Amino acid sequence: MKKRKLEIAVISDVHLGTYDSYADELLAYLSSIQPKILILNGDIVDIWQFKKSYFPNSHLNVIKKIVSMASKGTEVHYIMGNHDQAPKTLANISLGNIKFSRKLVLDLNGKKAWFFHGDVFDIPWINCKWMAKFGNLGFSLLINLNKLNNWFLKRLKKEKFSLASKIKENAKKSDKYISSFEETVVDTAIHNRYDYVVCGHIHRPKKENIEKSDAMVTYLNSGDWVENLTALEYSLKRWKLYQYKNDKLSPFYMDEALKEMNINQLIASIAEKNSKKKDIPF
Repeated sequence: MKKRKLEIAVISDVHLGTYDSYADELLAYLSSIQPKILILNGDIVDIWQFKKSYFPNSHLNVIKKIVSMASKGTEVHYIMGNHDQAPKTLANISLGNIKFSRKLVLDLNGKKAWFFHGDVFDIPWINCKWMAKFGNLGFSLLINLNKLNNWFLKRLKKEKFSLASKIKENAKKSDKYISSFEETVVDTAIHNRYDYVVCGHIHRPKKENIEKSDAMVTYLNSGDWVENLTALEYSLKRWKLYQYKNDKLSPFYMDEALKEMNINQLIASIAEKNSKKKDIPF
């Protein structure tokens, strides 16, 4: 099967390490595309619910596939979410073509695109909108407040607050939660003059052009791979919401070469390529 060439592919909320994850389907999708940039927009591996007794080969194969794509030249950005939060030492570092961060801003044909997971707006006891006025400072403050909020919840022996979880718990309030989340994200994007804002977190795939305060922003949500099986694709200056259930992928799950390699070999191949780049004198 010929792979589709894309400028950018965005996936989020895969929740590997849980029984809910559709790892085989995601592997089939990743094997069908050839993106220049792959953005993993949070909650790829579910550290919250991670159990040593459950991490099947199908889940490991997704990780191997991503590493393999990076070793073949795809630029991979891992934006950390609330379920896969990592120590500060991992933020803003690179492993060959794989880069870790809490947010990402790209210039796409003259338009600014802001990528982040979305959990920074999970703080129930604060109005986040005013922080938009502080740009990067406000976003960093939100991250720290979110960590502080979850630290207090842990001390009180309560579960971390998750907007997506709250939506699932009470369907009657879901529209209110989603509307509030999207409005806050859009207001923040408009104030910071972004043309595109790309997030995940609430497991609700969406693509919508929103005009507000004499400005327009395209709101994009990559959805998830536990219910909707969706992704975002950018090519030829256009965004598309990909839906696995509407596609007809051939039943293959990984490249033949990938089957012969273990995860250590894949990581080594990335490191080798990165080392060769540094040796080039120009």
